[in-house]
Amino acid sequence: MTAPTVEAAIHELMDLAWNLVYDLLQLRGLLGDGFFVEEYTGIHSWVDGQRRYTVVHSRDVAVLFVDTRPVDAIVFRHDLLGADDPKSFFTVSA
Repeated sequence: MTAPTVEAAIHELMDLAWNLVYDLLQLRGLLGDGFFVEEYTGIHSWVDGQRRYTVVHSRDVAVLFVDTRPVDAIVFRHDLLGADDPKSFFTVSA
């Protein structure tokens, strides 16, 4: 179980753009596990210049948001969490 504020942040981002997240997951062939918003339990967010990057992940899927727009989705990898530049794991990083 995640902390209430973390859970709220995840749900706010995912609910705000769920149609776009769904399209990304479908485009990347990731609609299996990780389909339900409730399965997303991790979030990592940072600011780089004028942009906020956020990675929201389930056990199996990670979604990269730039500001509040989802821009890419990948199979979740644990080394993503400790990376110096987590957005480098994604194809689209703009």
